[in-house]
Amino acid sequence: MFSFLNAPTDAKAPNFYPVSERPDLFGELETKDLEWTCAGGFATETQIFYHFLEDETMIMCQVIHSSIGLWYPTVQFTCKIYNPKTKETIWRSINVSNFTTPPPGLDKRSCKADQFSITCKPTADPSYPEMYAVRAHLSDDLQVSLDVSRPALVPGFKVGNGPNGGFSYFGPNKDKPEGYVVHRFWPRTAASGHIIHKGRAVEAKGAGMMVHAIQGMRPNLVASRWNFADFQSNAYGGVSAIQMEFTTLETHGRHGPGSGGVTVNVGSLVLGGKLAVVTAETKWPDEKQSEEVEVISRAFHLNPVHDPETGYKQPSALAFQWTGPSLLEHCPGKVSATLKVDVGDPTAPKGLVEKVDVLAEIPYVIKTVVNYVAGTKPYIYQWQNHAKLIVRGPDSLIPGLSDGLEVEGLLFNEASFIS
Repeated sequence: MFSFLNAPTDAKAPNFYPVSERPDLFGELETKDLEWTCAGGFATETQIFYHFLEDETMIMCQVIHSSIGLWYPTVQFTCKIYNPKTKETIWRSINVSNFTTPPPGLDKRSCKADQFSITCKPTADPSYPEMYAVRAHLSDDLQVSLDVSRPALVPGFKVGNGPNGGFSYFGPNKDKPEGYVVHRFWPRTAASGHIIHKGRAVEAKGAGMMVHAIQGMRPNLVASRWNFADFQSNAYGGVSAIQMEFTTLETHGRHGPGSGGVTVNVGSLVLGGKLAVVTAETKWPDEKQSEEVEVISRAFHLNPVHDPETGYKQPSALAFQWTGPSLLEHCPGKVSATLKVDVGDPTAPKGLVEKVDVLAEIPYVIKTVVNYVAGTKPYIYQWQNHAKLIVRGPDSLIPGLSDGLEVEGLLFNEASFIS
């Protein structure tokens, strides 16, 4: 009734506070950071495991917990397995029953339902001190069993220390936000286990990453665009380059409604099997980004081409940049990396895994409540390609790094168009 009493007196006051403005880039994850919150209101919480297997097959396993006001939450388990050589895609998305967290005897990093279980626990191997055991029965012809372990020299991270680390806040008062976005990462993981498809067991072994993320707001109000990159290589003792980026709508910016279109980018580099750099950068719509800054974290869409199937201008190539100070005391100095990938155009795609029609995938009840603007049809482009990461940094990290090294690996990336 008296909400006007809490309204900002200045219509041009900031109503978006990006995590990328925090001065403390690296925040090591605490146990609580990876716990399921199962927040009420309108919140979508997800835990995703991405891995490239030894034959270059990509496997993605994801749990999505979606709350809609007072309605009972919807929980999905999705799995995508893509073989780039045969072009075969296996896809399952199921609404699970009897979801619970924590399961008996475990903490809230773990969860289970009738169709799956994900157990977070310590290991007896000091080289890989903690792991997630992922077990899923997705259909009569598809079962997944993965042990996902984190290397000791690659701590999980969020941007910024403390309980607010990782959070971008929406609304004029960040202490009482209208909404938020948060990401926590394991940027390099090792998976082992197997996949059983149509009665045939396939060994599932390879490198990847994990992210636990929450959108505490209707997804169509959070962002107009998303970019995601996951590069993994076994060269030089293990290399990983990841980025997660979103761009706000016009509604949220540092000068209130109408000043939006703010791009928030978070990333990291694992080099020589060690977490070397965490990056975070804000692109304000009224400022031009400079190359003469200490920290760079950027994604670029190059040569966009109209796609008649989706109505969006899809990039025909993408580029990613990382620059930041080394986190490693024994390897001080600046570290930088660039990556460019050719994904072709709608008539001749390169490495296209799928164009995901978002409205066709999310549960009907969420689709109804979100109430997307008429005529808007969100799509996610997914690609997998061989790529080269060009890295420079101190030789104490990797011999020869000061002259620049080309690291060959696999890249899975997404470009999401929401509005």
